[in-house]
Amino acid sequence: MTITTETITLSSDGSAMNAFVARPESGRAPALMVFQEAFGVNEHIKDICKRFAEQGYIAVAPELFHRTAPAGFTAGYNDFSLVGSHLSAVTTDAASNDVSVVHEWLHGDRQVDKLRIGAIGFCMGGRVAYIANATLPLQAAISFYGGGIAQNLLGMASKEHGPMLFFWGGQDKHILPEHRNSVADAMTKAGKSFINVEISDADHAFFNDQRPSYNANASRQAWALTVSFLATYLKS
Repeated sequence: MTITTETITLSSDGSAMNAFVARPESGRAPALMVFQEAFGVNEHIKDICKRFAEQGYIAVAPELFHRTAPAGFTAGYNDFSLVGSHLSAVTTDAASNDVSVVHEWLHGDRQVDKLRIGAIGFCMGGRVAYIANATLPLQAAISFYGGGIAQNLLGMASKEHGPMLFFWGGQDKHILPEHRNSVADAMTKAGKSFINVEISDADHAFFNDQRPSYNANASRQAWALTVSFLATYLKS
């Protein structure tokens, strides 16, 4: 499938927020908001957007560090010291505002099927996908190893709209078993539809093929379930 890409500029909280967009060549299509890791909307995130466009989705990845970092900011995976201040600025309120702006833009795009919009995010973005699904009437959302949900956001479980798919790495030293379990317990208690997947031999960021923690088998399995899950709720 031929896809096209562009970078657009939106406004959130009075700040210019760039977003990378990948879309199928033509035809009405469901849409996905794609939320970054702590290292910015880098080539890995852009590649994910392109992969979703090849699956028939309009994928848009906003630069969530727009309040504190220059447009196009990315950091190397071995230089976490560069992202700490930017990461702390992505508060729950800030994320809610940003996802609402992206959602509004999608509703104004003539190619988007406005009844079929979802979200997916990785690490920090996994938390943002969870926030987005609680903030907006999404049809589905996916969180890959979303840090901080258990510590700060369990109360949002009752507000989740679409079904959620959670991926966790069993070897993740950042998100512990009690954290993963508390998220599942909160979703169950709230009566929400969700799938909870723990891949026992996977580490944090196992889906990112640019990082040492990449796990090829786990990534292939997670991608297959991701495609199936999204097709169920955004294409059926």
